Amino acid sequence: MLPAPYRLSLRLTAALLGLCALVASAQEAPRARARDLGVAPGIFAPGHYNAITDVAGVRVGQVTLAEGDSVRTGVTAILPHPGNAYRSRVPAAVHVGNGFGKFVGSTQVNELGELETPILLTCTLCVWKAADAMAEWMLAQPDMQQVRSLNVVVGETNDGGLNDIRARPITAGAVRNALESAKSGPVQEGSVGAGTGTVAFGWKGGIGTSSRKLPDSLGGWTVGVLVQANFGGVLQVEGAPVGRALDRYAFQNAVAMQDNTRGLADDRGDGSVIIVIATDAPLSDRNLKRLASRGMMGLGRTGSSASNGSGDYVLAFSTAESVRRAFDATRLQTTELANEPMSAVFQASVDAVEEAVYNALFMATTTSGNGKTVEAIPLDKVRDVLRAHGIAPAS
Repeated sequence: MLPAPYRLSLRLTAALLGLCALVASAQEAPRARARDLGVAPGIFAPGHYNAITDVAGVRVGQVTLAEGDSVRTGVTAILPHPGNAYRSRVPAAVHVGNGFGKFVGSTQVNELGELETPILLTCTLCVWKAADAMAEWMLAQPDMQQVRSLNVVVGETNDGGLNDIRARPITAGAVRNALESAKSGPVQEGSVGAGTGTVAFGWKGGIGTSSRKLPDSLGGWTVGVLVQANFGGVLQVEGAPVGRALDRYAFQNAVAMQDNTRGLADDRGDGSVIIVIATDAPLSDRNLKRLASRGMMGLGRTGSSASNGSGDYVLAFSTAESVRRAFDATRLQTTELANEPMSAVFQASVDAVEEAVYNALFMATTTSGNGKTVEAIPLDKVRDVLRAHGIAPAS
C-alpha cells in the first residue's frame, strides 16, 4: 500500500482532473439533431431511427482514428444486407454531381448496375489502402475461394485540414473493424468515422443520416440516407440564411464591403460530399440512377453549389429481394417499381439528404488536429436565426 501522503496526493489529483472534466463538459454546448431544433424538411415522416438503417437489413459500422496531435480521420462502412454482398448483389447506380474525387469502383457500378461489396467511406489519400483491405476481407469470406475479380467501392472526402492526410493512417485493421462492427439501429453522427476530420460550410462537418417512410398509399417504401459532409457554400437551413446571419459563407471575402467583415469560411466553397441513398423500393439500376441524381437537389437546398474543387458523388441502391441478383445468374427475373411511383421516392430522398446534412453539422463537435481547430456550428445562434425566420424550435 502507498504511504498516506501519496494516497492523499493521488486523491487530490483525481479530484482536480474530475473537476476539469466537469468544467470542460459544462463549457461544451450539447449537440442536437435537426429535429431537436424544429428543423424537419419535407412532408413525409422519418423512420424509427431517422437513419439509413431504417431500410431493413442495412447496417453501418464506424471506426474513428484520433491519434496524437495529427491524426483525425476514420472509416465508415455501409453494408446493404446481412448476407455476402458478392454472391447476392443489389442493384445500384452512381451519379456524379462534380467529379473532383476518387470514387473507387464507381465505373463498374454504373456499367453493370450492381454492388458486389459493402461501401466504405474514408479520407482521400486512404481510399486505396481501404480498398485493398476490403478486398482482402471479402476474399476471406466463406464461399469466395474461386473469386478472381472483385469491384470494391470506396468513396472519400479530403480531411487534410485537421488530419495529417499524407500519413495515410487508415489500416487494414480499422477497415475490418468497421465492416465487422456494422449494425442496424441508431447511427452515430458528427465527428466520427469518415467524418472525424471533415469540415462543412466553414464549421466542423461529419457523418449525418436521415430517413423517410412513405405512406402506404404511396407504396410504404423506406428511403434512408447517409452523408459524409466536407463541402462548402452558403449555408441555409430550411431556407433560413444561417451562413450569412452567422457571418461565415463562401466568397464572403469577395463580396465584403469592408475588411472587418471577413469571415472564416473557405472563400470558394470547395470540399466534397459522399451521399449514399438506400431504399427497400424494388428499383432497377436505371431508376436508381434517377434517384441518385435527386441527391444533388437535397444538397442544393443546404446551400452547396458543387464548386469546382468539390467531389460530389451520390450512390443509390435497392435492398428489395425481388431485384436482388445472384452472382452466377444467367437470367434475371425481377419485379420492379414502374416510373410513375418514383416521384414519391424522389421526394423522400431529396428531403432525407437535406436533413442528413443538417444532422452532420449539428451533431459535429469542435475538433483540433494537425495544428488547426475547427469549431462546431453554434447551435444557440442557429436557434436564434431559425426563430427569426419562423422556424420554431421543438418544445
